[in-house]
Amino acid sequence: MKHAGEDALDRLEPLLREIRKRGGLKEKSRGTFYRGSKAFLHFHEQGPEFYADLKTGADFERFAATTATDRKALLRHIDAALGDGTAARPR
Repeated sequence: MKHAGEDALDRLEPLLREIRKRGGLKEKSRGTFYRGSKAFLHFHEQGPEFYADLKTGADFERFAATTATDRKALLRHIDAALGDGTAARPR
């Protein structure tokens, strides 16, 4: 599975804008986010599907990021990983 290229990132741009609103993250290159000096989040593409690798604890965990539902869930996981706990609550 390859890292998301520019065309894929163009299609992910609405999600990237939402991620950029979160505090504590720095986008070192488009679609690649760091928390402090450590990699935190990046994207992959496989055909028409998108996936996000998110640092949860000591390891990265892969999440689907193709549909609107996937992206809402990913944002909740990002918020939880950032420590505000919103992903733990069902919506």
